[in-house]
Amino acid sequence: MKYLEEIYNLAKGEPLNLAVVAAEDEAILRAVIQATEDELIKPILVGDEKIIKDILKSLNYEKEISILPASSQEEGAQLVMKKAALGEVDFLMKGLLDTSIILKALLNKEYGLRDKKVLSHMMLYEMNSYPKLLGLSDGGMNLAPSYEEKKAILENGIELFKALDYKVIKVAALAAKEKVSDKMPATLDARRLQEEVKEEGVIVEGPLALDLVFSKEAAEIKNFSTKIAGDVDFILVPTIETGNALGKSFSHVGGAKSAGVIMGAKLPLVLVSRADSFQAKLYSIALGKVIAKYRKEGR
Repeated sequence: MKYLEEIYNLAKGEPLNLAVVAAEDEAILRAVIQATEDELIKPILVGDEKIIKDILKSLNYEKEISILPASSQEEGAQLVMKKAALGEVDFLMKGLLDTSIILKALLNKEYGLRDKKVLSHMMLYEMNSYPKLLGLSDGGMNLAPSYEEKKAILENGIELFKALDYKVIKVAALAAKEKVSDKMPATLDARRLQEEVKEEGVIVEGPLALDLVFSKEAAEIKNFSTKIAGDVDFILVPTIETGNALGKSFSHVGGAKSAGVIMGAKLPLVLVSRADSFQAKLYSIALGKVIAKYRKEGR
């Protein structure tokens, strides 16, 4: 895929139930309304009922919509997870609340919603300078993941691309250079991932420096043997600082469009920044819907 609009089109048909925790946010409600009108979702808005209704009125939205009153962010998060545990919610979206609050509720053992060993934040970027969508993880949750945590982050990213119906998924385990060095732990983990992750339809190479991610010619100049240089689907970063800086440079310097979700639970969690555009929020909802549908179908 080259455009996030392709994911939006893929998400259309048979609306799924999206619960928005702390929905008292005009920008998020604009995206939710659009996704509802395009029949991607059936929203459940959780939070201060009066504020939510006032915002909907200001947006001239008068159609019936499900609102679940909650007196606090914590209560709203708990209410949503209870509904999710009962199968009444297909995927989740963070609204106007701290990420830690919704994650604490999501990971509460009482609801049984944790699925994988590690939760990780996965971003997709659409850039004019790159021939297809580019995945990036983890620049939002895991600080300095161990080898086993990196392997789990990789598995989460692979599931996302499978949900998008990719037959071959090309992963670059990022480091500062291609040569393995005991002084650079990221290179050791990257090479181990390349050697140990043997899954049909998945190619992992590492360590790879960023120039090889974007340029096959750079690999040729360096005389470096690679199957994925210039054609990477997913960058696995060694630390949160690397992922965060790289993602923000894509967006703020490169003008990339983006979509983001948290993977690793039984339900995808749409996670966007307040600074993200309307378009990013809408594409993130679509991405969450596609993953939720993939999960429901058991593919």
